[in-house]
Amino acid sequence: MHDVLALDATARANRGATVGLGVRKMRAYAKVGPTFWTGETGKALRRKGTDAVVTALYLVTSPHSNMLGLYYQPVMYMAHESGLGIEGASKGLAGCIDVGFCSYDEDTEMVFVHEMAAWQIAEELKATDKRCAGIQKDYDALPDNPFLSRFFDRYEIAFRLKRRRTFKGEMSEGGHGPYQAPPKPHRSQEQEQEQEQEQEQEQERHAPPKSRRPARASQTSLPADFEVSDRVKAWAAKGGFTQLEQHMDAFKLKAAAKGYVNADWDAAFMGAVRDDWAGLRNADKRNAGPTQRRSALHADEVFGAAA
Repeated sequence: MHDVLALDATARANRGATVGLGVRKMRAYAKVGPTFWTGETGKALRRKGTDAVVTALYLVTSPHSNMLGLYYQPVMYMAHESGLGIEGASKGLAGCIDVGFCSYDEDTEMVFVHEMAAWQIAEELKATDKRCAGIQKDYDALPDNPFLSRFFDRYEIAFRLKRRRTFKGEMSEGGHGPYQAPPKPHRSQEQEQEQEQEQEQEQERHAPPKSRRPARASQTSLPADFEVSDRVKAWAAKGGFTQLEQHMDAFKLKAAAKGYVNADWDAAFMGAVRDDWAGLRNADKRNAGPTQRRSALHADEVFGAAA
């Protein structure tokens, strides 16, 4: 009997049990926070159905799990120990993968519960925390699997990891390693997102151009260096308007006094000259008042007051 137990313990150790965090033997407890049910991931799991919720809870508390969340977990064990059966466990695992809760590799039968180490150990450890060395030791002892690099990249800073491992089955850059092939029969969340993005980009390429209204120029107060421009001079010569400097003096005084704002000050000044705000064309007439009153009224209609 003792020999059988010893063989079973040795087999489990070779398949992924680690040391240093109490995972060579079954863990005494696992942490499951209340937010498992109310958080965004929990809600996403519920939308996938009961099988996904039970599978996620099983993966966090599995008797084969470790505190790293990266361990050997055959679907057969999952099906039997959770009571879901092969079909229910496979469906639940697919739901967990779809929402980004975990990743699974059928060839090595290794599962990576992405945030489990943060839940079971800590979000981050200080460099002086002795658990950092223990986590590195446990990570070094893990069997070869496709998730070694991903675990390191996720927790390198949080747990002060120093040595990064890679899966021996990974191909060199430009090859087709296990990360680029979808798990059988499960698709990873990253692959589905990439496919959705490609479909959206294809739709955008074939979609008719959206009509856009031309942007309206913003209104500003009269610039301090505003002068008679070449555009205004050309307009005045064509229309027979003179005394532009005198018109400009009157225009500036009135615009400043009234706090006018405008998007095209050249056009505004041309309107003031045309309406004779300065009253220059009526200077030799005794009854200049009505024209001046009409010009003032017209200016208030054209301009807005500064806010």
